Amino acid sequence: MMRSTFIVLILSLVFNSSWAQAEDNCACCEDQHRQFDFWLGKWKVTNPDGSFAGKNEIMKIQDSCVIQENWTSAQSGYTGTSYNFYNSSTDLWEQLWIDNQGQSLHMSGKRIANKMVLKTDDLTNEKGRSFFHRISWTKNEDGSVRQLWETVTGTEVTVAFDGLYKKEE
Repeated sequence: MMRSTFIVLILSLVFNSSWAQAEDNCACCEDQHRQFDFWLGKWKVTNPDGSFAGKNEIMKIQDSCVIQENWTSAQSGYTGTSYNFYNSSTDLWEQLWIDNQGQSLHMSGKRIANKMVLKTDDLTNEKGRSFFHRISWTKNEDGSVRQLWETVTGTEVTVAFDGLYKKEE
């Protein structure tokens, strides 16, 4: 009986020690790495008129170092995935979006109050004009999230997407 109690005590010490060590070595456990956690979950997304825009599942992967988005549009056959991470060397969040149409988008930015705001570098359109994409995710008081995608060309701002995320029940 004493021997089994001793073994349980040793195993308990080893387990608790290795668990504490794993917590101490967590590469992505700082507050900066949690700034976009409000977007995690399974969501139903609607357009401003209330029509169904699509579904989105956002989860943490790679030991909570990466937020992966998996979008399925209401438009048949359109899907996309993004990978989002906090880059500690630049102190910025980055997103790489890739869809099943061969399009991609790379953005970076920061959380400002209750919003994550990411933008692309300046690009050039077919008319030779400079523009960039800016996407913001706003954490609302009711737990929903608004995603607003704007294209900015000079002083002209065009809304590319305006979606309201509500958790699936």
